[in-house]
Order: sequence, then C-alpha cells, then structure tokens
Amino acid sequence: MHDNPRSTASVLGHPLHPLMIVFPITLFVGTLACDIVYVSGDNLDWARAARWMVGVGVIMGLLAALLGLTDFLGDRRIRALSAAWLHAGGNLLAVLISLYSFWLRYERGDAAAQPTGLVLSIIVVLILVGTGWLGGELVFRHRVGVLPPGGEI
Repeated sequence: MHDNPRSTASVLGHPLHPLMIVFPITLFVGTLACDIVYVSGDNLDWARAARWMVGVGVIMGLLAALLGLTDFLGDRRIRALSAAWLHAGGNLLAVLISLYSFWLRYERGDAAAQPTGLVLSIIVVLILVGTGWLGGELVFRHRVGVLPPGGEI
C-alpha cells in the first residue's frame, strides 16, 4: 500500500489517462500542421485532412477526458490539487474550442474555415502546452498514479 494519489481508471495498476492523451495531442498538433501547410500552399487536401484530424481529436479528447475525470473524482487528494483543476479545465477548453473548429470547418467548408481554423489550432496547441505542463506537475511533483520504488501494481 502507498500513499500517493491513485489513478482510478487503470488496468492492472497502469493508469489509462496518460495512455490516451497521446491521441488527441497528436491529432490537435497535426491539425495545426495541416492548417499551416494549407495556408502556405492553398491545397484543399490539407484543409480536408485538418478537418478530419480535429474531428477525431475531439472524439479522442473526450475519451481521455472521461478517463481523467474518473481519476479526478476517484481520489479526493487529486481534487484538492489546484493543478488538477487547471489541467482539467484547460483540457476541456481545448476540446470545446476544437469542437467549434470542427463545426466551423464542416458548416462553412474546409477552405472557408481559414484563417479562423488556423488561429483556433494555434490557441488549442498553446493550451495543450500549458495543460501538459500541469499534467507533469501532477505526476512528478504530486505523484498522482505513481507507485513508490518497489511498489506492487
């Protein structure tokens, strides 16, 4: 038994939230990359790729959020950390902005979403840099989901 805050959403002691966050992060950064290439060269295929990436990123972001919420609600010590509140709120904001970006791209057409889509992608990636830092704080400073040396799963 250890006294670190536990990850409630886990399989065999391995937290699932850190496993899932790589997908929306990659997809939202990929959306920004596609937006930059599209704006630079005006090839509509890049705008379409950005729409798909942001759409799938929203789905994966919601899944990662559900797992993070499970951890958040599962241990009162996690809820007591201000970094956890900021991490959760920032990530939720990033997913909501991305959902709006997807809707904009779907409703107005891929090309019509620019330059707004590019601006939204930049904002989302900047938010993810901050929330990623906070996630690191939760793990490395507050030991959320971390076993002590020699700890059993």
